[in-house]
Amino acid sequence: MKKIHTILVSIALSITGLHAQDLLSKEEALAMALENNFGIQMSKNTTEIVKNNSELLNSGYLPSVSLSGGGNFNASDSEIVFPGQFLEDGTPRPNVNLDNQESQRYNAGINLNYTLFDGLGRKYTYKRLKEQYALSELQLRQTIEQTILQLFSVYFNVAQLTEATANLQQALSVSKTRQKRAESAFAFGQTNKLAVLNAQVDVTNDSINLLQTRQELDNAKRDLNLILNQPINQDFDVDTEVTFIPEIQITTWIETAEQFNVELMQQRSLKQINAYDLKVSQSGYLPTLGLVGSYGWNLNQSPRSAFFPGTNNTTLSMGIGANLTWNLFDGGRTITQVKNAKITFENQTIQEQETQLTFERNVTNAQQSYQNAIKIFEIQDKQVETGTYNFERSEAQYRLGSITAIEFRQAQINLRNAQIQRAAAKYQAKLAELRLIQLSGQLLNVNL
Repeated sequence: MKKIHTILVSIALSITGLHAQDLLSKEEALAMALENNFGIQMSKNTTEIVKNNSELLNSGYLPSVSLSGGGNFNASDSEIVFPGQFLEDGTPRPNVNLDNQESQRYNAGINLNYTLFDGLGRKYTYKRLKEQYALSELQLRQTIEQTILQLFSVYFNVAQLTEATANLQQALSVSKTRQKRAESAFAFGQTNKLAVLNAQVDVTNDSINLLQTRQELDNAKRDLNLILNQPINQDFDVDTEVTFIPEIQITTWIETAEQFNVELMQQRSLKQINAYDLKVSQSGYLPTLGLVGSYGWNLNQSPRSAFFPGTNNTTLSMGIGANLTWNLFDGGRTITQVKNAKITFENQTIQEQETQLTFERNVTNAQQSYQNAIKIFEIQDKQVETGTYNFERSEAQYRLGSITAIEFRQAQINLRNAQIQRAAAKYQAKLAELRLIQLSGQLLNVNL
């Protein structure tokens, strides 16, 4: 948790407020997501609850101390009659009236209870709570990693659409220039009306494509604002530059992936928790030894009676003792709990094996996807170079009248498609890289 907290704090220091059309860098987007994302905030709170539960105050190692007190007041009037009794002079013995007789009782005490030994159940329960806290930190880390992947999936979508918008804007500008050229040629009788109409159709198509892509870009920006917990219509630009991590570094991380992969670490933590559960269940076979202590004060004020005067009785008492409880047979409940705990531990071992095998498959798939994505990006990059060269030659030949408008349009479309496909391949390759790094357990340690 300290490591995650340090990462969050260090990244959050770079947060700055966004205004319309500010450049939202990848580092700023990451910092804002870690600070503001709803899922991360809830996961942090859940981890804090588990942390509180794992503290010494919830361990059972501390004694319980209680304070008690009470008071009682009673007022009465009484008349005592002596039938058949006479005084020495022979006269009947008179009645005795006791009016406003008050009795008061007060008490206060402090009681202490402390378990000296409970069959080691308390020890393993405390260890279990600590391990649950470690598990909650891993769950928080997993939430952060998933949020980072989700964030950059949307961020790169915005970047890709930004590049596509720029490419389509460029294509529209070329088409408008061609339309003006065709209109001028038609005005001087150098071409027919069909060339003008074809140019107008291409301008219309390019305008529609640009409008649709801009709409997709606006939607993607709103998706990103939702992840960042920002105003939905906040506008911004994104960084379209992508830097790839050297493959040799990624290979090194993959070699230690089993040690740092968050899902494998969670399975190991769950297995340890189940081991502690088994120990807790087995503690039912052992006795429990406890210590009790008390200190009390009592005040009893009694009214006078017909034969005795009133009394005030004050008592101070202190006691200490120990108790031993050994449940020799509890109807089989402890035996059943131990059996079930062993089965649960066995199931967790099976689950760990399945997760291990799934991890190996995912790493292999992610490595292949990453390598293929890099190769596709390299091919698309060369395709843009070829398309650019072909377009520039076609443009020069079109101006000289060596090729038709249809041939020039095809060169223009080929270049536009190559540029859009290269951008898509670039961001897909980066996402494949991030997914592979996440499997290696190093996603929070890399400079994106």
